[in-house]
Amino acid sequence: MPRVRRVRGEALLALALLNIFVLVAGFVVLDVIEARPVPAEPTPVTDAEGVAAAEPATSAPADPDRIADILDDPMSGSGLEDGLSGYVVDAVTGETLFELAPDTPVTPASTTKIATAVTVLAAVGPDHVVHTEVHLDPDRSRVVLRGAGDTTLSETADSAAYPQVATLSGLAANTAAALAELGVGSVSVGYDDSHFTGPPIGPGWKPNYVSEGSTSPIHALMLNSGQIDEDGSGAIESGEDERATDPPRYAAEAFARQLELAGVPVEGAPTETAASGDVVASVASPPVSALVEHMLLQSDNNLAEALGRIAAEELGEQTSFAGAAAATARVMADLGVGGVDLSDNSGLSTLNRISPRALVELVRIAADPAHTDLNAALTGLPTANSTGTLGKNQRYSPSSSSHDGAGLVRARPALSTA
Repeated sequence: MPRVRRVRGEALLALALLNIFVLVAGFVVLDVIEARPVPAEPTPVTDAEGVAAAEPATSAPADPDRIADILDDPMSGSGLEDGLSGYVVDAVTGETLFELAPDTPVTPASTTKIATAVTVLAAVGPDHVVHTEVHLDPDRSRVVLRGAGDTTLSETADSAAYPQVATLSGLAANTAAALAELGVGSVSVGYDDSHFTGPPIGPGWKPNYVSEGSTSPIHALMLNSGQIDEDGSGAIESGEDERATDPPRYAAEAFARQLELAGVPVEGAPTETAASGDVVASVASPPVSALVEHMLLQSDNNLAEALGRIAAEELGEQTSFAGAAAATARVMADLGVGGVDLSDNSGLSTLNRISPRALVELVRIAADPAHTDLNAALTGLPTANSTGTLGKNQRYSPSSSSHDGAGLVRARPALSTA
């Protein structure tokens, strides 16, 4: 019971604080890339005394005039006469406190991930896991590594990381035990990346997204969202933007390396091939609730796209950009949320459109007691000056005029502050 109260309290607090969505459309198009993924190491909430209590957010009625005064100056001082929109509601009553073109669809950048989080949680549930499998073709003495969209898969474990992810070292150990029981000696290694369909680059993506390290091409089989793990430790340091040029092959090479360490001789280099034969070993991803939290905390673009496809598969859509967008549209319709029109699920696409009202509605739905299965869409939001992408910039630092929000504000930033 204490766990339920804590999660509910976090959800209410996040709703109380993440009730405004303001976009400068021109700037979003120019700077649509969110802060690049950083490791999800625990960071103390040093400015968050009393964060677990939702009472401060509802202790006094909100004053619409005061909110308007606070927002009008920075918005008018932006230098833009057009392209601004916003929507603020009371977290408890739902009363509108401020609005400026709240139903105007605008480019949402990384706040797209809120819609993605709600979509996958609604489609498959918070406890759903994804399995990475090894198939054995005994006639060829070949094992085939097949991915199903767990982009958090790592070569080895990082014991300090959250969530604790599936590893190829563990998968190789399980495979070695199964091969020994079957009397299979040396093997060749294949890999199957066919679980996702369609192009690996999203519609509306800029050509430099991959080369600058903001994302990898979208694949069902990859390690660490395509980021290169130089020492095989499973720990990707902040600022390491180098990406594997062929993520599935990179994963297969790491698996072959781990098989050798597990005592299984591997013949030749891994080759791409269709998986066939029985599944002899598998590892499970963290539950979708943890994947959603990681995706939101670190603004992990590859994980966001994978989660969209996981939802698409559950709803009978193609596991592609188009299929994931269709799945998102279906979930939004089921929830009665309009104003969401996506081409991808990470927010990298300049073709995406979401209205401010839609994002506020999604946050309120995720905090509704009738939708406790959606709570991870809120508990995963970064905390100002502490966790995720809000803990890696100066927006709420002691030297900032916004420091009063440190440890209190929970948000999914739209723009990079790097």
